[in-house]
Formats: sequence, C-alpha cells, structure tokens
Amino acid sequence: MFMPKRVLIEKDALKYPLGEELYNNFKNKDIELIMLETTRTKGIPGSTKMEKYKQGKNTLVIGVKKSLTFQTCKPSAHYQLPLVTGCIGQCEYCYLNTQLGDKPYTRIYVNIDEILDRAKKYINEREGEVTIFEGAATSDPLPVEPYTHALKKTIEFFAKEELGRFRFVTKFTNIEDIVNAKHNGHTTVRFSLNTDKVINTYEHRTPNAKNRIQAAAKVLNAGYPIGFIIAPVFLYDNWETEYSMLIKDLNNSLPVDNHKNITFEIISHRYTTKAKNRINDIFPETKLPMTDEERTFKYGQFGYGKYVYNKDQLSEMKTFFTNELSTYFSDSEIKYII
Repeated sequence: MFMPKRVLIEKDALKYPLGEELYNNFKNKDIELIMLETTRTKGIPGSTKMEKYKQGKNTLVIGVKKSLTFQTCKPSAHYQLPLVTGCIGQCEYCYLNTQLGDKPYTRIYVNIDEILDRAKKYINEREGEVTIFEGAATSDPLPVEPYTHALKKTIEFFAKEELGRFRFVTKFTNIEDIVNAKHNGHTTVRFSLNTDKVINTYEHRTPNAKNRIQAAAKVLNAGYPIGFIIAPVFLYDNWETEYSMLIKDLNNSLPVDNHKNITFEIISHRYTTKAKNRINDIFPETKLPMTDEERTFKYGQFGYGKYVYNKDQLSEMKTFFTNELSTYFSDSEIKYII
C-alpha cells in the first residue's frame, strides 16, 4: 500500500465526506501534513530535478476536480475519466515524466460523485451510442484505491450504464476492491507487463511480472474482460527467449476457457528528444537504449518526432509476437503490434 511521505490537502476538499475522511486518516500518521488554501501546491522540497522528482513521487495531494470538462482520449476511448492524476511508480521510460512537471506528485479527487455525474451527461449526449471512458490516461489509479475506493465506485456506476464502458490499465496488484465489485462486464482491466529484466532495470517501485499475472488471473476469474499491454518491448540480447517465457507463464496462469475475454497490445520502445533529456536529468545512471544513431526518426500521429526501432527490427518483433500469441492465445484478440 502506498504510504506517502507528505500529504497536501486543499481546503475545499474538506467540504466532501471523502476529503474529511482522508484528512482524519492522515493526521494521525507520522507524515508531513500540509493544508493548501488553493489548488496550487507548495511544500514539496528539492533543489535538483532528480531530488524534485523523488520528492514528488512520495507526495499525495488531496483535492477537488474543478473542471468537469473531460479531455478526449482517441483512439482508445472517447474521453478520459479523471479520477487520479500521477503515478507512484518510477518507470524510467514513462511518458508522464515529460507531462507532470518537476515534482510529479499523485493527486486524488474527492468529488467522485460529481465526476461520475458528468460522465453520465457525456453518455446521454451521444444519443444511443456506446461511450468509452479511460481511467488511466495520466495515471495509474490502482495504488491509491485503498484510500479512495474510486475505482470500485466507478466500476459499479458503469455496471448500471447500458451505453457506458470503462477501462483502465495498471502495473499494480492491490485488486481486492475491484475483484468484489459488481461490474456487469462493462469494465475492462488491462495489465502492463514486461520481462523481469525490464521490470528490474527500469520499472522501479512496481510489482514483478509474476505478481501482476497472479492479480490478472484473479480479475479474469471475477468475470472481467481483461487486456495485457506488453510495453515497452526492448530488443536486447536474448529478448525473444525472455518474452517467450513471459507469454508462456501468462498462458499457464490463465484458464484457457477465458482466453476469448483477453486482448493484447504490443508497443515497442520509442522516445522523443524531450523525453531523453528529461530522463537523463532524473535518472543520470539510466541504461535505457537511447542512442539516436541506432534508431529511425519518424513523426507520430500527434505531430512530434520520435526515435523508434528500424523497419527490419519492428518487422522481426511483429512476427515474433504474432507467432507466440497465436500459439498460446489463439482465442484472444491482438489489437495491434507497433
């Protein structure tokens, strides 16, 4: 369970039952508690970018979601569902490293009912079409679930919505709340997986692959549709053997009868110059493969350039994962391999 070193509480959060509950919970613990008059954060220390990053990752902000205009989330969903912002994990390659500022704290929102009421309005506005909401566009919401129970509440909200669907992705394993939730098959839970070498080298402060797979098996057995995002795929020495072992372990842990309820998304490692510079600031000893001359530069769908593996490497990767997944998960859907 995530235990922050400091908690910042917006004054307005105390107007909500969850805000008051969280305040009472944290004020009796041996952590720094800071009251905020506004939504502007203060009190997170650090003089260098690396120090600010580490301090931010150990900070929890309790606030009110003021703007209830949801961001779009194409192509995977229609809208983001803003339950949480930020993540306690310290994955070196994470795209959020360039989006959440020098002090990437985790912010939870106490006005969950208002957020879900707004989601209901978005569903109604689409007049008979299914509307999909993504709960992890700028966060991993599971680590703070023991504090907020926001995922369980959201899952049970969507269970009653004929034309509403919810999805989120996680690297974490505290799935007790959601396993017992009434979901009606309207929520898809996706787990981010990688080889133990990648997790141990780059995905700091996250569970290992075995524990993630065990958590996924429990979620699948609870009747949820689930997905696996194997990402980012690194083409290092012996990568085929280790990713093959990962897929075999996954197959051995999940009942074959439920494979039709599983999807896969495979994403190769890529980086931008902005991300590379940021990563080198906060992880100066990083071993991430970011030599520009060894990659191909291309423009992505959002207009910025990124460095990717070359055409032959990507073709080899696609062939490998297509064959492996077709062998062990022939009833499952491969959404894409990129």
